[in-house]
This record gives sequence, C-alpha cells and structure tokens, in this order.
Amino acid sequence: MKIRSVEFIKSAVSPEHYPTEGFPEIALVGKSNVGKSSLINTLVSRKKLAKTSSTPGKTRTINFYKLDCIVSDGRVRSFYLVDLPGYGYAKVPRSERKSWREFIEDYFQSSKGLSAMAVLLDARRDPTETESNIYRWAGELELPVVTVFTKSDKLSNNKMASRRAIIKKKLHLGEVVIFSSLSGKGKAELLGVMEELLDTQDS
Repeated sequence: MKIRSVEFIKSAVSPEHYPTEGFPEIALVGKSNVGKSSLINTLVSRKKLAKTSSTPGKTRTINFYKLDCIVSDGRVRSFYLVDLPGYGYAKVPRSERKSWREFIEDYFQSSKGLSAMAVLLDARRDPTETESNIYRWAGELELPVVTVFTKSDKLSNNKMASRRAIIKKKLHLGEVVIFSSLSGKGKAELLGVMEELLDTQDS
C-alpha cells in the first residue's frame, strides 16, 4: 500500500464530533510518549503533520487523519488513521486516568467506522494491565489488531528479540511489527499489514 495523500481532518472530544464520511478507521493506541505521533509522521513522510511533545499525556483529543492510498490491486482506498490520547503517565491525576479510560471506551463503543486497532508498545517496558485490557476490548469488539514495537533503534537486535519473546508470551501475541521512526524500519511492513486489516473487515 502506498500513500497518495494525507490530510488532518479534525480533533474530537466526543462522539458528535467524529467524522461522518463513513471511511474505515484504524485506531492507534499506546502509552504516553510511546511514539504515536512520530509513527504517523514517518508513515506518511511528513515531519510535522502530527505534533510531537516532550510532555507525556499532553494529547487530550482524538485526532483523525485521512489517508488516500493506492492498494495492491491499483485501486485508491481511503481510511482514517485515528490517534487516541496516550495513557499511563504517572504524573496525571488518578481522576484524569479514569477519565482517559472512559474517553477511549466511549470511542470504541460509538465509532461507526472502527475497523482495526494498532497497539503501540515500547519493547523496553513490560506490559501493564492496561495493555491486557486493550487486547481484551479488541477481542470483545471482534477487531483485528496489529502490535507495533516502537523505538526499536533503542535496542540491539539480540535484546529486541529477547524482549519480543517475553512480551509476546505475556500478552499472547501473534506476529508484531518492529518499527523505528528514526530509520523508517517497519514502515512498508506496517502499511502492508494495515491494508490486510482493512481487507479483512471487507470480507
């Protein structure tokens, strides 16, 4: 899958603000500072489309990006890449962490276009209960999921292989995409997997 064009559509804080064009959506879910914004910028080859922040937990809205892509059979296909607020930042008050869960669950339940989920994990960190819950939600919604290990450039190949085995076992994962926003590693693979996820929902 090759990206032909990309456009930031809107930020939303409640279901009535979600786009209504009916395109399928792939939601990006991950901890604060796991690299969601950097991943988006790398995927679409735009340095500043999604704003990155050194302050974890800054994003408080759901951001919708419309991608027009040329898929394997030559057709043009459009979908939304949906950047969900990050979770798990310790300095965020407990009440706000609870609010995050309700905010995200509301999106999962209310979105009419949600077709797949990309769960971003920092391979250097052990998974938490929140990650387990995210995979559970995906299962309950019968959503296909791709797991992406971000910041792969921070680990040696041997260390990455070890961490991948540990996390896959703990979360009962299938294959994962190893991604680096610095080198672009995993970009083509992830776009290919996203095309497959969208095709799965069509069938």
